[in-house]
Amino acid sequence: MHMRFSDLSEEEKVRLRSAQYINLGTWRRDGSLVRTPVWFAEHDGRFWVFTAGSAGKVKRLANDPRCELARCDAWGGSTGPWIDAHGERVTDAEDERAGYLALRAKYGWQMGLTDLLSRLAGRFHQRALLRLRPRECETFED
Repeated sequence: MHMRFSDLSEEEKVRLRSAQYINLGTWRRDGSLVRTPVWFAEHDGRFWVFTAGSAGKVKRLANDPRCELARCDAWGGSTGPWIDAHGERVTDAEDERAGYLALRAKYGWQMGLTDLLSRLAGRFHQRALLRLRPRECETFED
């Protein structure tokens, strides 16, 4: 069952914000759904996700910005209600900076280590930052 973010209880909003992972669902051109567990951070009423620029989810969002998300475990097992959202790749440098700051604030040394390893492997600048906006909700503020 899908919900609007604004319909979640305050307890569920807290659980969602503090979750380690969200399951991001995107649609293929043939209409099939692909769900992937990802790190995320909330900032300014948006979810921020980073991934490889060539990842399927980036391509799928470019073709169809509809997506869905739910808190989940590391293997993608959903642990909360599904929320409808719109996703897009961030291209603005200021927005990108804000998204990465939010991710670094949430994941701390883990994000720092991920950034370092990505830089050493030469893949850091091949990343894509995604911004997910819950449908029918402008901010996470009450």
